[in-house]
Amino acid sequence: NDGRALEAQLLDLSRSGISIDSVIRLLPRGKYWAEQSWLIQLLEDYKGAEYARGIASYLKTVFKDCSACPTMVALPSGNFTMGSPLSETGRERGEGPQRSVNIGYKLAVGRYEVTFEEWDACAADGGCASYKPDDWGWGRGSQPVIMVSWNDAQRYVAWLNQKTGLTGRSDRYRLVTEAEWEYAARAGSQARWSHGDDESRLGNYAWYGSNSGGRTHPVGSKAANGFGLHDMHGNVAEWVEDCHEARYSTQPSDGSAFTKKSYCYGRMGRGGSWYETPNYLRSASRAVQDPLRVNTATGFRLARTLP
Repeated sequence: NDGRALEAQLLDLSRSGISIDSVIRLLPRGKYWAEQSWLIQLLEDYKGAEYARGIASYLKTVFKDCSACPTMVALPSGNFTMGSPLSETGRERGEGPQRSVNIGYKLAVGRYEVTFEEWDACAADGGCASYKPDDWGWGRGSQPVIMVSWNDAQRYVAWLNQKTGLTGRSDRYRLVTEAEWEYAARAGSQARWSHGDDESRLGNYAWYGSNSGGRTHPVGSKAANGFGLHDMHGNVAEWVEDCHEARYSTQPSDGSAFTKKSYCYGRMGRGGSWYETPNYLRSASRAVQDPLRVNTATGFRLARTLP
């Protein structure tokens, strides 16, 4: 029924002269829509076979599991070199030794940092301990959520899994691991930032100390990296799953998180934020924070291991 209703709406819109490209942006992403043959046929009739194939691929790659859920992007699997070489400008000791990491599974990562709108939906639904973080007067809506601890982020994850029926499943929502984060941030690049080593271009991709005006900005307002992810550099730093470990020599190389049997006194944050210098926005840059602390410069992004 939903499919027939949407088909009728698409036809009416296209007949009225509204661009099919514009209509596509309104479609809910996900497996259901990507597999509807009528939709692909409709696009083929109006835009041609090649366009239809591209949209079908796009709908499978970029998806939302519910209206309140974050937009996710399915990434290609692959190997990459984690950490920075000794020659990298701005390098710090904890970024090595470099090691090869294999992301050999189907991984989806949030297209954007989790927003206040998404967090507030959790709190309004009785999740997230009904906590309403202070936005510091910068606005809510599409601003990245701030003033959330690592533990708070886990409460959001738990609520989202319950809402989508993914609790306890291997493909449930979770925080990105540190290795996954760097893989996603690099998007195939081994340079200082995903766009390369040219610092003069960083402002095209990131909000940081030189251009932020001393505050966060709506997610997605800067250019995406090669994987279609926004704000991997700057805006807010992002909690990841891992416990802090000073060097990479003892950490897993399969993309999984580094954990400890005893209490984890520090959790990793990645990406740098609105107030920091370019060095701290590099793909290899690492920061450790108290998992109980909150601040105006840290939020989070989600991941899923897809079946």
